[in-house]
Amino acid sequence: MKNILFILFLIVLVGCKTETKVELVTIKDDVVFLADDKLEGRQTGTEGEKAAADYIASRFENLGLEAKGAQGFFQTFSFKPKTDPHQEVNYTVKNGDSTITGTNVIGFLDNKAENTIIIGAHYDHLGYGAEGSLFRGESQEIHNGADDNASGVAVLLSLAMKLKEKNTGNNYLFMAFSGEEMGLLGSNYFTKNATIDLTKANYMLNMDMVGRLKQDSTLAVYGVGTSPILKQVVKANNSKFKIIENESGVGPSDHTSFYNSDIPVLHFFTGQHEDYHKPGDDTEKLNYEGMETISTYIFDIISDLDDNGKLPFRKTKNESEDVPRFKVGLGVIPDYLYDGKGMRIDGISEDKPAQKAGLEKGDIVIKLGDSLVSDMMSYMRALSTFDNGDKTKVTVKRGEDEVEAEIEF
Repeated sequence: MKNILFILFLIVLVGCKTETKVELVTIKDDVVFLADDKLEGRQTGTEGEKAAADYIASRFENLGLEAKGAQGFFQTFSFKPKTDPHQEVNYTVKNGDSTITGTNVIGFLDNKAENTIIIGAHYDHLGYGAEGSLFRGESQEIHNGADDNASGVAVLLSLAMKLKEKNTGNNYLFMAFSGEEMGLLGSNYFTKNATIDLTKANYMLNMDMVGRLKQDSTLAVYGVGTSPILKQVVKANNSKFKIIENESGVGPSDHTSFYNSDIPVLHFFTGQHEDYHKPGDDTEKLNYEGMETISTYIFDIISDLDDNGKLPFRKTKNESEDVPRFKVGLGVIPDYLYDGKGMRIDGISEDKPAQKAGLEKGDIVIKLGDSLVSDMMSYMRALSTFDNGDKTKVTVKRGEDEVEAEIEF
């Protein structure tokens, strides 16, 4: 009870601020609140998730946004968790032991324009280690999700502040989704129960894990093929980042729900890391200056597109359909933003084949078995040829040296 009272006190405090004072709320302030232990990991359907939703709604209100949910700023959705990962989620309003209720938070900036830009980020996470956690410790620990995805929500709120009375060629719908970690449930529900006319949706911008911009300033931007102009705009407005582009509108985040509704999308991402889906994803590890730079970059893209009217939608090839299926893994976190030759290792899992073979973070896999590894796809193809119990050689580049090791899957 003490935790909830503390949260409510902070919400009231934010609600009492004048508009001038609200502008002093920084990206870091928002992350620190959302990723605090007191919210207990913001798992969908929990008190921590509801407290986070209340905080975001309070921020929306103080930024002058109009409530655009089904119940004020909120759009609730009830569902029964999937028992089969391939089945469609069963949204339901029936009461029952297995029913969970999540909450989307939706605010609207009405410029009396013809079309609306949707700007979104999910705010739910894994609580004390729900399905999807990569933590292998014996005791339960809070998964605060500072990067995943308090970072995206903080950048969303930053954009809401930047866009007030600016770039008025479109309206703006700001959405903080729940249920992303359970299968894009909140965004999927919204597209089927939209609180605006989706035929008037211009394009959708999604920020998911934008909190750990690295020293080389690599930023992934996915969905550049979903409208003919997007690749050019992403490039023309960039002076700060090493951009890694991907054309596909399909990926493991909420932009996919909007792409599947024939809306152009862009998804911004600073890369995976060793703390992904683990208790170590905490506030002190984020690059707040980098997040502000990303917010400004997205604002510049919006500014560039302000007088372009409604963007045409274009279907893209779904790269995920080409991903080979495999029965084994090395036990590494790949560096998805690495664009050199090979597959660079960004993290090593405990007690897995890579660790047992002596591989290290920063190693670049250039050969697995008889297969040369030139990129992520060739690495996955090579991996797909092995079964449990197989042994093979792996060659990695470590600094200027090439190191060979034996792997047992």
